[in-house]
Amino acid sequence: MIDARGQLRLRWVGVLVMGVVGLAVAGGVGAQSLEAAIAADYERELGDLFVHFHENPELSFREERTAARLAEELRKSGVEVTTGIGRTGIVGMMRNGPGPTVLVRADMDGLPVAEQSELSYSSTARQVDLSGKEVPVMHACGHDVHITSLVGTARRLAAMKDSWSGTVMLIGQPAEERISGAREMLEDGLYDRFGVPDYALAFHVSAGDPAGKINVPPGLMASSSDSIDITVRGVGTHGAAPHKGKDPVYIAAQIVVALQGIVSRELNPLEPGVVTVGAIHGGFKHNIISDKVELQLTVRANNEETREKLLTAIERIADGVGRAAGLPDVLLPRVVRLSESTPTTINNTALAERVRNAITRGMGEDILYVVKPSGMGAEDFAYFVQTEHSVPGTYFSVGGTSQADLDAAADGGPPIPSHHSPFFRVEPEPSIKSGVQAMTLAVLELLGRQDP
Repeated sequence: MIDARGQLRLRWVGVLVMGVVGLAVAGGVGAQSLEAAIAADYERELGDLFVHFHENPELSFREERTAARLAEELRKSGVEVTTGIGRTGIVGMMRNGPGPTVLVRADMDGLPVAEQSELSYSSTARQVDLSGKEVPVMHACGHDVHITSLVGTARRLAAMKDSWSGTVMLIGQPAEERISGAREMLEDGLYDRFGVPDYALAFHVSAGDPAGKINVPPGLMASSSDSIDITVRGVGTHGAAPHKGKDPVYIAAQIVVALQGIVSRELNPLEPGVVTVGAIHGGFKHNIISDKVELQLTVRANNEETREKLLTAIERIADGVGRAAGLPDVLLPRVVRLSESTPTTINNTALAERVRNAITRGMGEDILYVVKPSGMGAEDFAYFVQTEHSVPGTYFSVGGTSQADLDAAADGGPPIPSHHSPFFRVEPEPSIKSGVQAMTLAVLELLGRQDP
């Protein structure tokens, strides 16, 4: 049942949609009409689509239903969709005459986190992960915003084909949280099968930054990330007779401490780097010295030279500590660089400037904000640009936190929950609207026949 207010609201949306359609048919969509069209689309469908994605998150390489729904929505806009690229990834091709190809990427996966945001549409989903364990699942990093915005961008571009010429490659990428999905899509023949793009674009919604505001930095956007496993072996014995064995717990502890000297004593103090031991597993009883300890590390850097220096130092230190403890060669610590890794994400300076200028022309100078780095987050979008083809890429941020929440936190109120937190939340409406508008403007800048 719809009350009088609801009827008035529906009539307003109908008038707005008709007005937007009229402007498009008239031969060009201006900045105001683009914004209005996105607002109407959010009111009609995008808002509900976001809620659907948020309520139904899926884990890395388990995004079957998410990919199917994303493919369905893209096909509604006339996009030619291929599924199953890089396991669960999708590729949508929107061809509109001669011109460059622009890749637009959105990541799809959620995280093994039990949501505690108290949103009315909080996730209660559970799923079996790649190891066979059932875990809770949550969109705790905003990927639901990204895929909803991808659909919105496809709809705007489909409605504005008179304004651009070329090809848009729409990517629904799996497993960004395992920093593996982009690489697997490429290894599955993404560029061989669909062509090498002339440009690559993506964005990430950012909790803790003002909702709807845009940041397009030149140069470095995200750090590299490498996952490292170190197996420390020893000789088991009774805890009361440590001299009869080689204690891997003691050796592992020395390695953990020694690793901290890499950043503090081997890197230039002005060059950032991170070596974090995130997990230690070893031993099983108070009075038994075991024969193995497992360490799990994450390593971050802001350039490839520093990255390699950190990784090489980890191998050197693990080997050296093992030798100092008197381990024979066959028992020296084993260091393994896992496939879950990504290089630095560095924006092409010239492309970033073009994208920023297009966004400010269409959305105003006050849409921009500057982000002060607060950590060394990583992003596997880098794989799409750091191939032998050297594709120019730009990755930007869209703020996701309401000004009221930011002001309250600044006044000593509740802090803004970080990404990957069970309390993570964003304001979907301004984030998605700005994300769609900024991405549409960026694509039109690269493919446009005329200013939007």
